[in-house]
Parts: sequence; structure tokens; C-alpha cells
Amino acid sequence: MKDVSITKNVLLYIEKNLSQDLSSGKIARELNYSKFYMARTFKSDTGVTLYKYIQGRRLDESARKLAETDQPIAEIAFEAGYGSQQAFTQAFRCAFSCTPQEYRRIGIFTPKQDRICMETGMKCAASSLSVTKGRMAA
Repeated sequence: MKDVSITKNVLLYIEKNLSQDLSSGKIARELNYSKFYMARTFKSDTGVTLYKYIQGRRLDESARKLAETDQPIAEIAFEAGYGSQQAFTQAFRCAFSCTPQEYRRIGIFTPKQDRICMETGMKCAASSLSVTKGRMAA
């Protein structure tokens, strides 16, 4: 694995463990990196902090669940790592400019935090989606 970058390893770990505890300390321990070096490298390579990237990916996954399932909002909030529905609603509103309930009513999933692909150095969509003129298309 020595030919794979730190950031790529971190991104792969995040995607595999998105519903788990993903503190920078835990990620660093699991991947045998210095927490501070890993965080600086991630920010330098991606332009976003590790915390903000994880938060954005979790909120995107939450938005997908809101649009595509009938799972209770409180359960989605808990799975996204929020201790209360109120904290989740506040973070969701900041990211999506509407409440989770309003987003569910609209019923159309539009990601805000694209996955980052290190192969191309660019953001990428989930494997079943393609990028067209800056918008996500199914």
C-alpha cells in the first residue's frame, strides 16, 4: 500500500465506515498515521478539512435516505452521528437550505458534498451517477 497516498487511504476508509465513529484520532489510529499530519495532508490535497468532508458526506447520505426512504428523521439523524434531531435539523438546514422534513416532501436527492476521487484528483459522483454540466444526473 505504500504507493497509495495518505489522502486516498483516508477517503477509502471514510467511505467504508461512513456510519461509524469517524473522529480524526480514530482514523489516524486505524491507518497508522499521525493525526495532525493526516489532517494537514487531507486539507492540502482536497481543499476541505477532514471534519467538513465527513460531515458533508453524512449529510448527503442523510438527504438520500430522506428522499428515497420512509425511515424516521430521528433515526437518520442518529445514523449520521447527531445526538439529537434538533442538532441534525440545524446542520441539515445550513447545508441544504431547508429542513429535513421539507427535503423529504420534495423527494428529489441532490448531493451537496461530492465524493472525492484521488485517481483523477477531482470530485466524483457515486458509481451509478454521472456528472453533466456540473449537475448530477442518474
